[in-house]
This record gives sequence, C-alpha cells and structure tokens, in this order.
Amino acid sequence: MKHTIFAAALALASVSSAFAADINGLYNTGIGAGGAAETHYTVSSTSVTDTVPTITKDGVWPVDGTWLVNNSTSKWITPTAVQGDTFDPAVNGTYTYTLSFNLTGYNAATAFFDGRVSSDNSVIVKLNGTDIGGGIGFQSWHDFGAGTGFAAGLNTLEFVVTNDKQYSGNPTGLRVEFESSNVSAVPEPATYGMMMAGLALVGVAARRRKQQK
Repeated sequence: MKHTIFAAALALASVSSAFAADINGLYNTGIGAGGAAETHYTVSSTSVTDTVPTITKDGVWPVDGTWLVNNSTSKWITPTAVQGDTFDPAVNGTYTYTLSFNLTGYNAATAFFDGRVSSDNSVIVKLNGTDIGGGIGFQSWHDFGAGTGFAAGLNTLEFVVTNDKQYSGNPTGLRVEFESSNVSAVPEPATYGMMMAGLALVGVAARRRKQQK
C-alpha cells in the first residue's frame, strides 16, 4: 500500500510541476549594455517625438547618485539616447513605456506577478488599462503587482511616467524590476490522463487502508 501511495504522489507531483511556470516576457529594464537600445520596451511621449528607450550608462548623470544606482538586476532607461537630456521646461511631460507578454496556452485566471518601480518623477503602472500600482520619486522603490485582470492572449503593461516641468536640469527615466510571477499552463489531454491516474491511485490506496482498519 505504501508503494501505491508513493506512486500516486509522484504522478500528481509530476502533473503539478508541469502546470506551474514563471510568466515569460516580464523583463527588467536595462538588461544589456549601457548606451544600447532597450529592445523589450517601447516608449511614446507627449513632448518628444524621436523616442528610442535607451539603457543608461553607470556613473553618468543622473545615474551618479542622483537616481538609484544601476546594478546587475536592472538599470534605468531613458526616452532618448542622451540620458542627461533636459525635458519639459514649461509643461509637465508624459512618457508611456510599454511591455507586452503573451499568455496563449496558459490559464490567465491563475496568473500573478509583483515587482517594484522607480521613476523621474512619478509613475502609474497599468495592466491592460487597469491601475496596479505606482509611486513618486527616483531615489526609492514603489510596489506594483496583479493577480487578476489578465487576458488569455496578449497582455500589455504600461508604465506612465510624468516628468514635472523644470526649465533646466530636468531628465526623466524609468526603472522596473519583477520580483516573482506564476501562471498555470492549460493541460494537454495526456496530462489530464496522468492526473486522473494519480487520483485513481490515491482512491485505491484510501479504500485499501479503510478495509484493513
């Protein structure tokens, strides 16, 4: 009987491990060399037309102690290739950084992720148009995350950054780190068979144990 229970546990464990997975496509900002284009994110702006999200270089203003220091986990990205550019001298500017990921083949109702964000100056994080977090300030982290609101196919994360107006010395940027994520795959028919077999073994073991008692 012990062997039967052990076999059932192995069957169910193998099914469970096949279901659980991290969400593909959730990229931290700045995975690459400083000065290179950030290929995972796009950016649009109300005040700058020529926008190419760019990974910042260490030790160059404002990543010189003014903003949180870059590290191996993430780096700041800016809306143009010149990270110290001055923007929005007279009117607040809006910079929308977009990251997309696809849950095709997964059960969107089981999806979850959380992370943290920093920005110059403030940011609102949106999943498929719904606010899921944000904050103000470039010297601290702010939490965001979601356990609902996912689509079965393509999903869109938007980081809407507001850069407060200032005549000079007014850069803007975004930094994102994902801390955890999880989603369950839609099981194949063969996987359903494994699950049913495991449950059947558990049932047999339970009946035998009851009869022995």
